Amino acid sequence: MVAVVELSEGPGTSAAYARAALGLLRRPGSALPDVELVHRGVRVSRDHLARYDRVCGMRLTDALPATYPHVLAFPLAMRLMSAAEFPLPMIGLVHVANRITLHRPIDASSRLDLSVRAVDLRSHARGRQFDMVATASVDGEEVWRGVSTYLRKESAASSPAASLPASSPASSAAGDSPAAGAVWRLPARVGTDYAAVSADRNPIHTSRLGAKLFGFPRQIAHGMWTKARCLAALEGRLPESYTVEVAFKQPILLPSTVRFTSSATGAGWTFAVHSKRPHLTGTVTG
Repeated sequence: MVAVVELSEGPGTSAAYARAALGLLRRPGSALPDVELVHRGVRVSRDHLARYDRVCGMRLTDALPATYPHVLAFPLAMRLMSAAEFPLPMIGLVHVANRITLHRPIDASSRLDLSVRAVDLRSHARGRQFDMVATASVDGEEVWRGVSTYLRKESAASSPAASLPASSPASSAAGDSPAAGAVWRLPARVGTDYAAVSADRNPIHTSRLGAKLFGFPRQIAHGMWTKARCLAALEGRLPESYTVEVAFKQPILLPSTVRFTSSATGAGWTFAVHSKRPHLTGTVTG
């Protein structure tokens, strides 16, 4: 039976990072905690929403971007993953895939009930992975769901680059229209700017030294920033409700120049971000 833990206020992330560091000292476990964290009545800060939109290249509107509730739920996920009973150390987890379903448009004036739960701890060719399921509801109706897949590398041969699950979204499909593209020149501040609005202050995104400690030559872009930037490039061409699924491939080193490509399909869109190597592939389906 799932234990539901109600939080009267949103958890911060600073304490979670401290607990995460302590988590490196304990042995990995074998079972996810059967716990759901819930924070009800969350109000959106218009100022924060505007800053998020600007950082991700989105228009300023009253409708929440599909990726925005992920930012609201992220502190809950941090609290769950940094808890003493969580079986895998949070530091070192690799975000390999993310699927978001926007059931209907969400107005910024809505009061959101947020929940997170970790499910399906399973074997992977390079270690173990699990899904962090987050939801946002309005007046008892689920309006948004996000599923983030995290990998814990437990192979001695592993490298800093994330591997793709076998079911990762395809970068092209039969019958697609010709791919349209754009070149993005990404400054180093992409990491620190997104960290400021997302509360995801992992040093691999904000510090060259921090990135080097984890095997990267310099800091890397947040995967969820990249996903949000892709949706910004498709603004005005997305339905009111849809599912957007991405697989994170090779990290984007900052600063960097990458290319975004997209193709319309009968079901929606396929898109990708790449340079000399692929960084992200994704699909949008209505």
